Amino acid sequence: MVPSPSWISRINVPSPTAIRQILYGVILGVSLSIASTSLAVYYQARKRERRAAQYQPRPIELRREEVLSGVTGLIGNTPLIRINSLSDALGVEILGKTEFLNPGGSVKDRVALRMIEDAEKNGLLYPYTGSRIFEGTVGSTGISIATIAVARGYNATIIMPDDVAEEKVKALLALGAEVERVRPASIVDKKQYVNLARRRAIDFGKRSSLDRANSLTDNGSPHLLKSPPSVVISTLSTHATSGADADPRADEDIISKPRGFFADQFENKSNFEAHFDGTGPEIWRQTDGRVDAFVSGAGTGGTIAGVGQYLKSMNEDVIVALADPEGSGLYNKVKYGVMFDRKEAEGTKRRHQVDTVVEGIGINRLTNNIELALPIIDDAFRITDAEAVSMSRYLVHNDGLLLGSSSACNLVACVKLVRQMGWKDGQKIVTILCDSGTRHYSKFWNDEYLHTANIPNDSHIVLDLLDTPITSSSE
Repeated sequence: MVPSPSWISRINVPSPTAIRQILYGVILGVSLSIASTSLAVYYQARKRERRAAQYQPRPIELRREEVLSGVTGLIGNTPLIRINSLSDALGVEILGKTEFLNPGGSVKDRVALRMIEDAEKNGLLYPYTGSRIFEGTVGSTGISIATIAVARGYNATIIMPDDVAEEKVKALLALGAEVERVRPASIVDKKQYVNLARRRAIDFGKRSSLDRANSLTDNGSPHLLKSPPSVVISTLSTHATSGADADPRADEDIISKPRGFFADQFENKSNFEAHFDGTGPEIWRQTDGRVDAFVSGAGTGGTIAGVGQYLKSMNEDVIVALADPEGSGLYNKVKYGVMFDRKEAEGTKRRHQVDTVVEGIGINRLTNNIELALPIIDDAFRITDAEAVSMSRYLVHNDGLLLGSSSACNLVACVKLVRQMGWKDGQKIVTILCDSGTRHYSKFWNDEYLHTANIPNDSHIVLDLLDTPITSSSE
């Protein structure tokens, strides 16, 4: 008989009891893994159901028998359209949310309405009291505020850079707003348009309070106010401030006083909430919950933050991508964590804010709304002036869409994202068509202006983009 090798004799064979225990452990581990996975899937599904049920939205349609409540009833529930030329060329579904169909002509109608409604709910604004809403803007938000203000019993003063398209100024004046145009400046400058809007609101509040304090009663005695005279409203502090920090709802004397309200779209969270509660759910319903990516530019950051966070809450796999024009620092913030752009070196800028023909998006500072967006932005694309102009010409020639500069930027970024991802199987990419080209005749759609700025005025760049794969290193 051949003896067993010595190493075999040293093997310790587990007892039947140990083998059973090991087997039970494996079975228990597998069972727990399956159970935990099932629970996770279940709770994710319940979360989506609760989110969808929370809003109980009406259908996206305008019924003939429906009577809307004034001009504000027209805001929101905008159609989602397929951009046929781009979708067919790329093999995907590029869908545009037609925000230019809002009554004020842009996506900012939603923001203006929400800011004013929230201010009224919080007792910061009361209609038909001679109160005035102040805002610093490059145009679209100002037009939206002016539209809604006059419909709800307020006056409006809009502070804006003096190099924006002339059409925006004319629209504001036609709506009865006061317009103050100032030189473009950095946010650190006291004369920057946002800083001036805040200052004007404060001055208005103090003036109106002083006027009331100096008014005379029938017997010639000064009118005595029940609370300190200076009342200034600002969304920065989310409450009214006075000489003694009085509650603005304290008494009728305070309530009826004209107020200067600084809307502050850049920092006001109502901006974000307008899109989280409105635009995002609308997009989710209109696509039946099938969205692969959402693309948007950022000026204040409210749109990409609100829509992006809502879509991510419904499906965390939705890609959120930023379209950023030349001169803006947001692209670098997303890609590299630093707000810097080499075009902003000393002496190289035409403007102090954003050096681009594109209006409405792009910024070089972090606002409260952009801070809400950064955690959910997955990618960013730098869009040149030439690319934006080319896209606008391509769309008007192939789809009959006359769009503004920020809308064109968004669609260029859609093309770049699709090429970078290698998509061609019907994936759905949704973007915002912020405004139409009718506000941009004097600059973005002006051949002579573009020639002076040395920007090509044709669609060949988009044709090249559609034919050439885009990689992250070639942006």
